[in-house]
Amino acid sequence: MSVLFDVKDHVAYVTIDRADRMNAVDPDTDAALNDIWQQVEARDDIRCVVLTGAGERAFSAGADMKAGGGHSGLEYWAAANPNGFGGIALRQTLNVPVIARVNGLALGGGFEMVLGADIVIASESAKFGLPEAKVGRLPLDGGMVALQRLIPRNIAAGIMLTGRMLSASDAAHYGLVNAVVPAADLDAEVAAWVQDILSCAPLSVAAIKDTLRNTAHLTPTEARDLRRPALVTALQSEDSEEGVRAFREKRAPVWQGK
Repeated sequence: MSVLFDVKDHVAYVTIDRADRMNAVDPDTDAALNDIWQQVEARDDIRCVVLTGAGERAFSAGADMKAGGGHSGLEYWAAANPNGFGGIALRQTLNVPVIARVNGLALGGGFEMVLGADIVIASESAKFGLPEAKVGRLPLDGGMVALQRLIPRNIAAGIMLTGRMLSASDAAHYGLVNAVVPAADLDAEVAAWVQDILSCAPLSVAAIKDTLRNTAHLTPTEARDLRRPALVTALQSEDSEEGVRAFREKRAPVWQGK
């Protein structure tokens, strides 16, 4: 399998398993990733996703250019996945948080997948880049439209117009990365963020993600007043009562996800 998929204690672990190719994504890997995201959306026992690459060198080097495909740049653009690179870069329908565990290089489509995550934890050696212009292509699968919305416009432009890489510390400085840690501490840091997510009411988390993903184009007042279904579901849930009750009783809440 080019992608490992395991669910344990409400957490889905998705690992691109092509370390010998720096976890570059070929057509089979792309198909596997898209299938996994559909599975995650269809299940109600998953409350968080950790996305990473195998080995220590790379999160993902993006599209596997050696895999070919025979498409021109225009043909690639015309047939682009509406959900972005790897089915996650621009995905709007996944209602659980995605943590990108960036263990090395995140280039091209690999960087675009990071842009599709909600929380990014990087090792100190991680680097990010969109080098498509260096090979006569464009970051079409999310990078060109998403990066400038997440970091200052001129910084995004500099990355894409030159193909330069961004260090993990600089990515954190610009607000793209939530935490940077030594490689030896990466798993522990990711686990800490996972546990914090699991300590929250799952329907509240889903409603927050839904609001973040679907109201950024609105004014704050318009966004607040939008009656998104996920928001209504969370407000009407049993968990909304359980959380307050547990607080008053000075105990940990028992979330039912309903």
